[in-house]
Amino acid sequence: MRRMTSVHTSRTRLLTLLSSLCVLALILGGLGIPIVSSEGMIIRAQALSGDIPTAPEDPLWQKIAPMTLPLSGQVITRPVWPEPTAHALAVRAVHNGTDIAFLLEWQDNTKNDRLTPGTFRDGVALGLPLGDAPAFFCMGQLDHYINIWHWKADWQSDIDRRASRTTEKDKAASGEPRRFEVIPRRASSVEDLIGGGFSTLTTKEKQGRVQGKATWKDGTWRVVMRRPLSSEEQENEAKLIPGRIQAVSFAVWNGENKERNGQKAIAPWFQLALDPVTKT
Repeated sequence: MRRMTSVHTSRTRLLTLLSSLCVLALILGGLGIPIVSSEGMIIRAQALSGDIPTAPEDPLWQKIAPMTLPLSGQVITRPVWPEPTAHALAVRAVHNGTDIAFLLEWQDNTKNDRLTPGTFRDGVALGLPLGDAPAFFCMGQLDHYINIWHWKADWQSDIDRRASRTTEKDKAASGEPRRFEVIPRRASSVEDLIGGGFSTLTTKEKQGRVQGKATWKDGTWRVVMRRPLSSEEQENEAKLIPGRIQAVSFAVWNGENKERNGQKAIAPWFQLALDPVTKT
């Protein structure tokens, strides 16, 4: 009888401790302080009023506390990549009840924004499970698919160079020679994908829902990816709901290090908590 009473007392104390930790986590999250739990770090998507930042240089990002995630090599499938060059990824996230945006930052001493034979591009991706249960974080798995947003440096370069054509036209009008080149048309610098396991990566038919904007300066990439919170495709687009906690994973490629496909740095599932929308 005494043993049963002791066990009951221990369980009661444990439940009390866990409840206290949950309350503390909520308070720290409300204050914008990064949280570490037994299930990993929680990335907070802070609720804002008004427009969310769409570019890395927007000063509003400086008001958002970053969460720095450790990166490791991909050693799950061949060819394995145990020693990537990127070792940490700083993540910020915000939403305004209508759209969500992520700012991803990592060190990369070389800018690789062209894809040619024998050369590779820089890139970063985030993965969101399509169901309630997390799938395999790299590429998903059969019946547990993952929605992947893959930003590509060369796609960003295509978009930026097309935008600069307006300036070149102005130069041509003033008598300066105009440079001609064939630049692919891109709906976005982010490819919207679905994964259901290795070698099953599929490009979604409709592109442009996820938009990207990036800068490289002083050996650091700063990439913004944003998307409307509402889902247009119930089965092929990750649900992002204010007030909900869900899983998210990340990957980084360094083109200078010949990283591509499964040869990358990865950050397995973390928790993404979207602040609830406060009614005014």
